[in-house]
This record gives sequence, structure tokens and C-alpha cells, in this order.
Amino acid sequence: MSNESTPDTLQTLDVGEKRYHYHSLAKAAEALGNIDRLPKTLKILLENQLRFAGQEGVSHEDMQALVDWQQQAASSQEIGYRPARVLMQDFTGVPGVVDLASMRAAVQSLGEEPSRINPLSPVDLIIDHSVMVDEFGSASAFKDNVAIEMERNRERYEFLRWGQQAFDNFRVVPPGTGICHQVNLEYLGQTVWTKQEDGKTLAYPDTLVGTDSHTTMINGLGVLGWGVGGIEAEAAMLGQPVSMLIPEVVGFKLTGKLREGITATDLVLTVTQMLRERGVVGKFVEFYGDGLKDLPLADRATIANMSPEFGATCAFFPVDDETLRYMRLTGRDDDQVALVEAYCKAQELWRKPGDEPIFSDTLALDMTEVEASLAGPKRPQDRVALKDMPQAFAKVMDDDKTSTPSDDKGRLFSEGGQTAVGVEESYEHHDSQNVSLDGEDFRLDPGAVVIAAITSCTNTSNPSVMMAAGLLAKKAREKGLSTKPWVKTSLAPGSKVVTDYLAAGGLQDDLNALGFNLVGYGCTTCIGNSGPLPEPIEQAINDGDLTVASVLSGNRNFEGRIHPLVKTNWLASPPLVVAYALAGNVQKNLSQDPLGTDRDGEPVYLKDIWPSQAEIAEAVEQVKTEMFRKEYAEVFEGDDTWKGLKVPESQVYEWSEDSTYIQHPPFFEGMGRTPPAIEDVKDARVLAMLGDSVTTDHISPAGAIKPDSPAGRYLQERGVKPVDFNSYGSRRGNHEVMMRGTFANVRIKNEMLDGVVGGETRHVPSGEQMAIYDAAMKYKEQGTPLVVIAGKEYGTGSSRDWAAKGTRLLGVQAVLAESFERIHRSNLIGMGVVPLQFPEGESRKTLGLTGDETVSIEGLSELTPGSKVKVTIASDKGEKKLEALCRIDTANELEYYRHGGILHYVLRKMIGTA
Repeated sequence: MSNESTPDTLQTLDVGEKRYHYHSLAKAAEALGNIDRLPKTLKILLENQLRFAGQEGVSHEDMQALVDWQQQAASSQEIGYRPARVLMQDFTGVPGVVDLASMRAAVQSLGEEPSRINPLSPVDLIIDHSVMVDEFGSASAFKDNVAIEMERNRERYEFLRWGQQAFDNFRVVPPGTGICHQVNLEYLGQTVWTKQEDGKTLAYPDTLVGTDSHTTMINGLGVLGWGVGGIEAEAAMLGQPVSMLIPEVVGFKLTGKLREGITATDLVLTVTQMLRERGVVGKFVEFYGDGLKDLPLADRATIANMSPEFGATCAFFPVDDETLRYMRLTGRDDDQVALVEAYCKAQELWRKPGDEPIFSDTLALDMTEVEASLAGPKRPQDRVALKDMPQAFAKVMDDDKTSTPSDDKGRLFSEGGQTAVGVEESYEHHDSQNVSLDGEDFRLDPGAVVIAAITSCTNTSNPSVMMAAGLLAKKAREKGLSTKPWVKTSLAPGSKVVTDYLAAGGLQDDLNALGFNLVGYGCTTCIGNSGPLPEPIEQAINDGDLTVASVLSGNRNFEGRIHPLVKTNWLASPPLVVAYALAGNVQKNLSQDPLGTDRDGEPVYLKDIWPSQAEIAEAVEQVKTEMFRKEYAEVFEGDDTWKGLKVPESQVYEWSEDSTYIQHPPFFEGMGRTPPAIEDVKDARVLAMLGDSVTTDHISPAGAIKPDSPAGRYLQERGVKPVDFNSYGSRRGNHEVMMRGTFANVRIKNEMLDGVVGGETRHVPSGEQMAIYDAAMKYKEQGTPLVVIAGKEYGTGSSRDWAAKGTRLLGVQAVLAESFERIHRSNLIGMGVVPLQFPEGESRKTLGLTGDETVSIEGLSELTPGSKVKVTIASDKGEKKLEALCRIDTANELEYYRHGGILHYVLRKMIGTA
């Protein structure tokens, strides 16, 4: 940006006795045009462009395009966005640090100084995804689970401690502290960031990208952030701009207030359903309307958290008095709160009554119309009214009866405490089973709630729903109600503050009495770390082929995610989780059927024990600032076990061939200083042909490892017993495990095989059915390139970089789908896999594909952003030609693809050859 085109925008802002410098949007508007009605999210992007004016990827045209966006409420302009910081959790963070370590080794092998590889933006990695619910329902559950976690994950944690000392600008929050998004909301997020530059204190919006899709939770605090793949996050922390098209921004107007008995969870499930139906994939959502005045920040964060579930890039809430109130409550410094108010008002980022920005599209919701709800059985956008739950479950049973059973002879089983599942699903019977457990005899019926978990960042960050759960437990206990014996109960808060305020309110004892004892501070059931069910329960499910249920206060319920034996999974508010643990079966209509009977044998209904809003508000008054200050005072310290981990002091990591957790990945093997020429794909075979809404969980599962799977066999060959397998998520630092786990989800359906469920395919030349990994290795031996063919919304769900990394390591060069979810499309490009989109109206079905065809792709060496390529699909019945849209959307993405991946590009750039 030249001085002739835009005046100097640097201004001063005095707050108390401190002077800050900032890039004034008002000054920019004098040259670029009025921005009064520009959405606040785009104002933040404009400030980002002003601050980095003159650097690579920032031009006057980019800024003008942001201002001119108001004319069409859309733009085709690509910009380079540089977030203030990066957030990681350990499942996605470990492979990120492995990649950084691998980059150092690669730089060293090229004769350069390895210490040149360092994060240039602040990085916080929070260990929160590794605790599993092994022990539950006891006073010692938390202590026991932490001990098991530390023992299981010692190698990973030693590696992260090495990274903490080896890399600059990199902090680690030890295990047992909380969920990354809740720690971010309650402590790390500042709303306005500052740094010293040229002797001045520069103030600018707090922005970030995170390696977890629920990074969007921080949008509730007026912080613009969203999830990216680990690959993209690594590039951001290494100083590369996030390449993006200026997005469409959908306005969501909130009016009214929630009625008595309706929770923030009910609101968020309603919002999720509305936005998913409207179609907001790849778009920003910005909330406005006078209903925000009475919407607590915790409720805003609950909505923002669910952005991935409705498909948006982010779900932003502007800064207002409620933001400041929450910052004070959570112990932010008074000077910081004052800066946030002054800066946001000076930059017109402050929400004013009656604000009506220009939006690409709008929705509206009167919050008085929200009703009690759940979502399921396998998608978070499929909202079900509480009163309709019995019919929703009946539909699952009806669908099961019409499903095609597998001809495979795999069986569900549990071995060595590590639950796994075969590929057979027999739908001939769903018989109730008699069970004996801990001295009790009972019948396990279809619809039985075998997991009731208060879990995940979505709701455990919200005192109103957590206190509501405690109050409901108290009232249930007073009535003499108890949890059904087949229910595995757990309480996994997102921060230690939750424990403090539940105890202060006198409610933890009541939760304990119903089995909701603390099991850990981390992402447990929601990420698939639900742990094994009691053996008699697993046996009964297997013997009766029972369709059972989990009810969890989470944000994800995809197939095979929560527990391999639990086919239906229902998202619900924490108090409803407790209620279903008491009822014991989702076939009960909690709006009219009794939960149980009191000590006098009288029926007790949900309405009898549901706390009033006044009771909840009184309980929430127990949440004090001192709790936050106490719990976050030593957030980076860790316990004695963490402090005692051995840490090598080398700058280049010393890889161990014996490790089954951390291995040197092959991504940079044979890498030269300049990229090789791109070649077309000729006569590729189809590795898998998949349907609609295939998630990154399907592509790269995070949960249990089957002993007879390629990953399970690999571990056992190295002396690891099934009981010590841990999970795919915990072994993301080992590419050998992860590539074997790619497409290994127990619920994935490859249409190349009739009726088979699980990670199998047909090796076309031989016609043999085998694991997808085994087939990929056979193709590799034969020098045969591979493609994957899929339907709509390919790669939906978590921002899971291994879904792209594993795809690449299996030899897949292209994915041809009807449409892609945003993050996975980007990650594929970041690993050198080209995403191609069928022409409008064409699909694997219209073309009659079986997976036996060969696929050739021409024009890859001549790509431009958004160009088309020629695809020839050949079989013994002839050839079908089509022009597929290459979903490499931006010039930066094309540069990454040309280099073979984003990390290759960054590495070459850092040594001066790109």
C-alpha cells in the first residue's frame, strides 16, 4: 500500500495512564470509502490488512475490495490474513510439533541452521484430548484416570516438553487443566491484543486460528478465530498468511429471551439446525439484534462453539457491555478491560442498539420460540424436540430393519479393556438381554442409555446449564431417584473453575450421588474417549445386537465416534443428560412419562425436578472472580509428574525407532531445494468410493484401535498389547499408525463393496477384498496412483489434518467429490492432494461408477485458481469424459500444491529457495 493511495492510519489512543498506537479504520475510510455498515468481522479483516500493509500478500486492492464488499455483499478477492496467535490441542498439536521437528531435521539435511525453524506467532498448546473415562462413578475416578493418562501418554508428553524448551514462542498447558477452548475463553483470549513494536505499544484485535474446529468458541468474546488444519496452522505460526477469499457474511438476528425451562443448549441446537438448513459452509456468521442485550456471554460462546456443526467458518458476537462484564468476572486485568472498551469504541467494533450492517443473507430467531431439544442420532444438526424423542428412536429402529446386513463374519467384541467393533451388522433381531452387574439383575432394552456424559467445551463452559444439572441432581436425590445401573455416568468439565462453583453451590455431592463424579478435565466422551463399557453391558449389546444410546452434553455425535457399540448418540443439555441417566432409556417421553418413583412409590416427572430460572440464577451467583484467578494463576506449571518428565535439550529431536507414539514422518524425504514439475494422473485406481457427508472421523478416526486392523497388527508386532493401544487420536505423532488408520472407521461404507461396513475395499486387479491400507500398499508396489471418489460435503466435521496426511501417504493423488467441507479441502491441498469437484448435475451415481474404473486427469501442470481439468473415467464398457472443477481456489493454494504441500513451500521459503 502506498502513501499516495491511503493516508497513514497509525493513531494514538490514551487509556488511563497508558498510550497505545493503533491502525485507525476511520482514517482508512477517509481514503477507501465509508465502512459504517461493513460487518464487524470484515472490519477486523480490514484492520489486519492495514497493519500488514506493504508485506507479501497485502495490497491496496485487497483493502478496497473489503470496503467495496458492501456493494454486492460478496467478493471474489483473495486476501492474506495474519492472525495474532495460534491455538492447539494435543491430538492435533502433537503432529504439528512432529512436523516442526521434522522440518528442523530437513533444514539440517539441506545444510542450513535448524534453529531457523521456530514459531513466529505466539502458540499455545493445551493438553486436553488424552484423558479417557476408564474409571467412573467413584470418588477416586479423577485421580485414577489422570494416573492412567500420564502412564499411557508419557512418550507424547515428554516430546511436548521437549518442544516447549526447543522452540521459541511456544507454550504448553499441562494435562489436567481444562479443555483448550474453555481455557482460551476464560484466560487466554484478550479481545484486544498488544505487542511492542518500534518502541510503541501497538493495539489490535485479538485474532487466531486453531487446530481444532471448535476454536470458534472464542467468537463469543468478540475474538475472530476459527479452526484450520494442523498443516495450515503450522504455516500461520511460521509467518505465512492464511490465504482466503473475502467471505460472505450471514447475519443472524436474535430477538426476545429464552422461556422458563429452556437452556442455552436448546438455543444452540435450534440455531445449528437453522443455519445448516440455510447453507453457510465457508461463510462467516455474525450475530446482531437487540436480543443480544440479554444473552449472557457463556450462552454466546455455546452458540459460537458449534460453528463447525452448522458449517460456518465462524459465528461472531460483537463486543458490548456483556463482554466487559465477563472479562471482569473471569479475572482479566482492569487495564485490559478498559483497553477493550476504548479500542472497540474507537474502531466502531462496539455493538450498538439497532445496528444493521449489510449482510450477504440474514436469518432471524425469536428466542421465545425455542423448545427443549436434543440432536441425533448421528448428526448435530438433526434437532429433535424432547417430546418427539420416542418417535425419533423408533425411526432408527425402523431404518435398522431395512438395512442390508454384511456378509462379512466380523463380530463386535471387547478385548483387554479396549473396545472395538467388526464390520458385521445383523439386523435380524434386537432382543432385550438379561444382565447381572455389580450384584444387580436387570433387563437391557433397545434404547437403553448406556452412556450419560456431561462433557465437552460446548456446555461445561456455561455456568447456567452446569448449575442446572447440579440442581436437578439435588432435587432428584431429594425425591429418592437414582441412576439406572446400566448407565455409565461421567462429569468432565472444561476447566477447574467448574468444580469450584459446583462445590460452592453445594451441588457436587448431589451429582456424585447419581454417579456424575469428576473423571477428568478434558475432552472425553465427545472426542470418543468414553472408555470401555462394563463387560456385561458390552456382552449384552453384542448378544442381542442391541441398538442402545448415549446422551452427552457435547457437540459431536458422528457414527462410531462416541463408542463403537453405541449406534445412536444424542446431544443434550447437562440437566437433560442427568434426566436421561435417571430415566435410563431414550424411548421414554420425558415430557410426559415419569422418570421413576419417589420413596413413597409416587411417580416423579421431569417437571417436578427441573430447576426454575430464578433458582439457576441464584446458583450462578456462586461463580466468583477469585475462582478464575486461583485456577489460572499457575496454568503453565503442571503437577509433579509433569515437572518430572525427562526432557532432552537438543535443538533437533532425537528420534527413537522403538517409539510407537512419535516417529519421524516421511513428508520431507528426498526433498530438493526447488519443487519438481507437476505431472498429470494417468490410469489411477479407485481406492474407495464413498457417499455423502463423509466426515473426517470416517477418514481418520480418533477412537479405539481394533486389534485385527492394520494399525492393531502393527502395534502388536511391536509388543504393544491391546489393553495399551490407547487411541488413534493419541498416536497421531506416529505416521505408521495413522496411515494404517486412514479410512479405518468402523462405520465407513465403501460403495465398492455391497453391504460391508468398515475400512475395507476391493483390490481391483485381483478382485480381493482387504483393508484399505493393505490395498493401498499393494497398489504402491505396482506403481499405481490412486483416487478417492465421494458425494456431497466430503470431509465434514473436525479439522483433522491426518485425514489429509493419511490420504496422501496411502498414495491418493486426487479426491473427486460433489462438494467439500472447507477445512478438509484446504488440508488436502496442503498435503499435495488435488480436490476436484464433479460438474453440476454429475456424480458417481449419474455416471454409474462401480469403482472398477481407471481415472486419468489432464491439465494439472497448467492449473490456475478455480480452473477446470479433464477427467477420463475408463472401464471395459468404454470411456466417460468430464470437466471437473479444480477446488484450488486461490493463488497461494496453487503455490502450495506446486511445491507438493504447504510445509514444503514454507520450508523452501525459510531457506530462501521459494
